[in-house]
Amino acid sequence: MSMVDLFQTADWKKEKHVPVIECPAQVPGDGFFDVRVSLGKEIAHPNTTEHHIRWIRVYFKPEGGKFAYEVGSFEFTAHGEAVEGPNTGPVHTFHGVTFSMKTTAPGTLTAAAYCNIHGLWEASQVISLA
Repeated sequence: MSMVDLFQTADWKKEKHVPVIECPAQVPGDGFFDVRVSLGKEIAHPNTTEHHIRWIRVYFKPEGGKFAYEVGSFEFTAHGEAVEGPNTGPVHTFHGVTFSMKTTAPGTLTAAAYCNIHGLWEASQVISLA
């Protein structure tokens, strides 16, 4: 099985599992910029004990580079579980993250997300330097 077979992709406006990457398409090569990655921007993804997003990972592959760099790994571990039963707990984490990064090279940001029922999903965004 290849990596291509592991990940699913789709239009995030029609599929709630696709990561949405929000950041400038053009960034300065010497400064930090904000990146937001979330799921369910148009169609809400459930956040229940039975059906939730467990993690989002973000990678950056410089244009012409052989390898990608892991930018961040973000886990979401509270989905309403409790001793009293599923969805009775007081704590939920939202499947979205905002972080800052910088790059001195143009390239592609890729976000991967894992749904405990529907598997791995990914999306990418090209970034150029201003």
